[in-house]
Amino acid sequence: MDSSNDDRGPSRRLVLGAVAAGAAAGPVALQPAAAQAPARAMPDGQSHLVLRVNGRDRDLIIDTRTTLLDALREHLQLTGSKKGCDHGQCGACTVHIDGKRVLSCLTLAVAAQGAEIATIEGLAGPGGSLHPMQQAFIDHDGFQCGYCTPGQIMSAVACVKEGHADSDADIREYMSGNLCRCAAYPKIVLAIKQARDQTRALG
Repeated sequence: MDSSNDDRGPSRRLVLGAVAAGAAAGPVALQPAAAQAPARAMPDGQSHLVLRVNGRDRDLIIDTRTTLLDALREHLQLTGSKKGCDHGQCGACTVHIDGKRVLSCLTLAVAAQGAEIATIEGLAGPGGSLHPMQQAFIDHDGFQCGYCTPGQIMSAVACVKEGHADSDADIREYMSGNLCRCAAYPKIVLAIKQARDQTRALG
């Protein structure tokens, strides 16, 4: 029978030819580009945050589990705050958040967003003039190896502002969370007493 006069539809040869041509042209999109899932902004577990540290906003993209201590040291290169025990027991990592002392090794960086964070690097005055507490630690040799000193100074400033520096007993009690393995405690007490009035005056 003459297939040229067959009106039942395209021949098998034409159908196979169309399929082959389509395969050569590449796969056909099953949905418009607009309907495809948007690309993820950042990897899972990462977070974009802004930390205000020493009066300056700092942008970070870090793991949501990062502590404030590690964010300061590893991401912002503010290494004054020391990692001692990393369990909140030695006080070497003490910083201020909204004027209050906190252990940065126990504080998540994401929890500090929107707060004013102060580290030992931001304690000095204009032109690099030392804070009265820093100068008092020098005057009384309130350190030996110096590893705990940044945390001691930050805690000492807070101790005065909290109103816990009126007596030697109060100072020892409210500084007890900051350990000094060199045992410079008597000199630390003397330093706090020297800087007490000036620190209060700074507000």
